[in-house]
Amino acid sequence: MGHRRHADDRASDVRPHGAVAPEPASAAATTQAYPPISGSWASVPPAPPNHPATPLSAPEPSRRRGPGWGALVGATVAAALLAGTGGGIVGGYLADRGSGSSGAPVAAPSPGAGATTRPQGSIANIAASALPSVVTLRVEGADGAATGSGWVYDDAGHVVTNNHVVAGADPGEDITVVLSDGRQVKGKVVGRDASYDLAVVKVSGASLAALPVGRSADVVVGDQVIAVGAPLGLDSTVTSGIVSALDRPVTPGQQDDQSYINAIQTDAAINPGNSGGPLLDMRGQVIGVNSAIARVPGSSISGQSGNIGVGFAIPSDQVATTVQQLIADGKAEHPVIGVYLDSAYQGEGVRIADGGPNSSPAVNPGGPADKAGLKAGDVIVAFEGKPVSDDGELVVKIRARKVGDSVKLTVRRDGKERDVTMVLQGSE
Repeated sequence: MGHRRHADDRASDVRPHGAVAPEPASAAATTQAYPPISGSWASVPPAPPNHPATPLSAPEPSRRRGPGWGALVGATVAAALLAGTGGGIVGGYLADRGSGSSGAPVAAPSPGAGATTRPQGSIANIAASALPSVVTLRVEGADGAATGSGWVYDDAGHVVTNNHVVAGADPGEDITVVLSDGRQVKGKVVGRDASYDLAVVKVSGASLAALPVGRSADVVVGDQVIAVGAPLGLDSTVTSGIVSALDRPVTPGQQDDQSYINAIQTDAAINPGNSGGPLLDMRGQVIGVNSAIARVPGSSISGQSGNIGVGFAIPSDQVATTVQQLIADGKAEHPVIGVYLDSAYQGEGVRIADGGPNSSPAVNPGGPADKAGLKAGDVIVAFEGKPVSDDGELVVKIRARKVGDSVKLTVRRDGKERDVTMVLQGSE
């Protein structure tokens, strides 16, 4: 019997840009048209001027479907090797991790007295408006200190960041939030979700202006974008670029900390420390949360990894849904179809395993797949009419939807294909 994989698991080959995170494990490579990009979380502590920050290691690429354990298809797939690149691209989270720093707060550099007089819609004008709503997060934990970025979501003081930025914080401890004017205030995590790599921190003691949230569904390839954050601990850094691609399946992290992101790809420079910062459109609206970067395969796993023009952001439509759940309940709901996948399968499509862990069935009784008539050994070859060639890719596509959405899968059994529809079920 092939190895099983739970669809709520995540793979990793992309480095996050945020805070303290665990060392990643190697991720399975994929051979899809847009295979998931996987990698390790790269948390780096604030670096002194003219000195590189200490990077986290990224996982070595592995086989397309290395042995794994079964999983209910309710998670999105991890980032993996990109097909057609002659070796693929490996990356990881963009967190700044290290020993941390001490000293009096220092105000971020001014955008310039004339910034707000620049033409509306210019990068300078947008940056001047957005910078007061972008913060730097400093997290203390058992693994050391780390810095990441965040942005103000609402007038109640909720700040959005990546889960991997705050995951290493000591339970119950405050997080230091550095405002654009250099003031330091305290914040507490009110909710976080590893699967979507999102977290919400409630800030007290400061009145903050929220950034407007745009619709990532309206974004097209070629749109100009602006990334704001604290790369390598350098607060209030602004870079720009374009949307390079959409719907990239990216799965940084590992095991319990793996994320599944149907990402916006951008060439705007993002580096360790940018994690959690906003990706803005030319109207100054948040269209994504910067979360991971790619690294060239074969590069030193222990060496510094930085911008190579391939960064990934969580789409704002997903962010809005998840953040609202985190604020209300402290946790998020994940859409699933209720099956375990055979991660050792090497053929076309994605095969449902012969059984789940501990002798459980591969198809969850009463779940969406069961109601649609799917069985162990069936091969899922397409999702909403688009081919899927890796279990990770399928999970990412599912996670990009909402609980209650109706989806169509093309399934092969005994050499015959048929389309089935099902309503996605919720799972924590």
